[in-house]
Amino acid sequence: MTKYVLGGFNMNHLEKYNYWLKDGYFDEDTKRELESIKGDDKEILDRFHTDLTFGTAGLRGKIGAGTNRMNRYTVSLATQGLADTIKSRGKDAMNRGVAIAYDVRHFSKDFAEIAAGVLAANGIRVYLFDDIRPTPLLSYTIRRLGTISGIVITASHNPKDYNGYKVYWEEGSQILDDIADEILNNINHVGDFSNIKLIDLEEGVDKGLIKYIGKEIDDEYVEKVKALALNENIDKDIKIVYTPLNGTGNKLVRRVLRERGFTNVIVVPEQENPDPDFTTVGYPNPEDIKAFDYAKKLGKEKEADILIATDPDCDRVACMVKDSSGEYIALNGNQTGALLVNYILSSRHRDNTIPKNAAIVKSIVTGDLSKAIAENYKVATIEALTGFKNICGKANEFDRSGEYTFIMGYEESIGYVYDTMVRDKDGVISSMLIAEMAAYYKTQGKTLLDELEDIYKEYGYYFEKLISIVLEGIEGSHRIGRIMDSFRDRPITNIDDMKLIKTIDYLKDETGNPKSNVLKYYFDDGSWYAVRPSGTEPKIKVYIYSRDGDRKSSQNKIKAIEKATMDRIESIE
Repeated sequence: MTKYVLGGFNMNHLEKYNYWLKDGYFDEDTKRELESIKGDDKEILDRFHTDLTFGTAGLRGKIGAGTNRMNRYTVSLATQGLADTIKSRGKDAMNRGVAIAYDVRHFSKDFAEIAAGVLAANGIRVYLFDDIRPTPLLSYTIRRLGTISGIVITASHNPKDYNGYKVYWEEGSQILDDIADEILNNINHVGDFSNIKLIDLEEGVDKGLIKYIGKEIDDEYVEKVKALALNENIDKDIKIVYTPLNGTGNKLVRRVLRERGFTNVIVVPEQENPDPDFTTVGYPNPEDIKAFDYAKKLGKEKEADILIATDPDCDRVACMVKDSSGEYIALNGNQTGALLVNYILSSRHRDNTIPKNAAIVKSIVTGDLSKAIAENYKVATIEALTGFKNICGKANEFDRSGEYTFIMGYEESIGYVYDTMVRDKDGVISSMLIAEMAAYYKTQGKTLLDELEDIYKEYGYYFEKLISIVLEGIEGSHRIGRIMDSFRDRPITNIDDMKLIKTIDYLKDETGNPKSNVLKYYFDDGSWYAVRPSGTEPKIKVYIYSRDGDRKSSQNKIKAIEKATMDRIESIE
């Protein structure tokens, strides 16, 4: 994928800065912001050294003026590229239209309305949510309304100064490379910003091109989520503390739990209402245990059995479980995923509802415990590249080929989806299933921690550790490249008694997945690690997995692999 050149001009960062500062197209607020950084070459370079690149993840970046920022101009440019992509498919595609949702972040509503205005100006129907909504509801809506595409304005779990723009296609899943490349090519051909078509919302509504959608979609979705329940023989009095982390999950998660009959759901009051600054949490990522600080305090006051947190756009969910000493223990994404796979498949096995060609789908950097569980129930495990666009992309492939029936998809970064009504990770469905699962095992006198230990005893101790190294800026990006080159050119062949037996370079591999800059190394005991740059953040990530029949031995393997990989990374300047 090549980057577009802003406005069709081959400019350096200072020339771009001055163009934005002086051209009459840009609004006065933008110019004032740019005036405030005059003479600060480092800041100007950061804002203009590149253009915010459109890819399969859409756009994501810091909010602000500049080509490398999220703002009304980069959003409108991306939307014009999408509009041209849709128009190339004819009137039917234009009439099917685009659904648009947005989260609680700064400018999310503004960016959603700008996108609606660009699409409508191009003669494309728009279905715009009337308020904030969880991202998975957008996926459902695309499928429900039969739109050609969808947009959600969100930066997911990123800090408050970020926003993003994700594009979905007609199946309800995020776009893959073919559509992203087409959109990018159309962006490249827009030329100057002044070539972007835009009308205001009122005009779009008056012309019948923009329609607001609301409660009717919520109601349908909630009923379908509740229909995914697996057990009624559960303790619905289980005490649950829930935090939406000031995001979009509050109304729908609580509604689903309430209508499922859970009587003791307590929301964290400081994190109940939308807050674009995420004042109480800073980094609103439930993978980070600090995001649970308020929930833990409330949990201890109320003697809650389980704590559940969803991220700001409610596509990801994490939980903590009270142990025998009254402390709350965090379950990571691999552990929660394995518990869900075990719960879903054991429940459906009991009810004899597992299809003969059933499959779960996980990412290539997600642990193998769920694979062992699935094998026990004669369910296939399919691996996809990182990102739910690839996981649900497999569900789309199954629809076409009939080779498998999609049961569940998940990845280690606390994203899960059950069934096929939504083609993205879904924090609403997952919150319901986690609550139901905890309530089910409570009737057996067990917590989720107890059940996880039983799973380990049956299948082996599969442990994991994720290391994320933040390397910002141009030099950080270059260092990430050097680290990847080192692992690619000189693999670590021995760690303690573990011997390297297999390497997969996903830039070259023949697994059937698209090419990706990921390296994966397998040892002879079943342990492995993987190295990959993040696709959405300035990070390089190391995923470490161990396997052993003994808990302590498995934990020691994690430490050994961590030391070897970190020694290598730290040696590279």
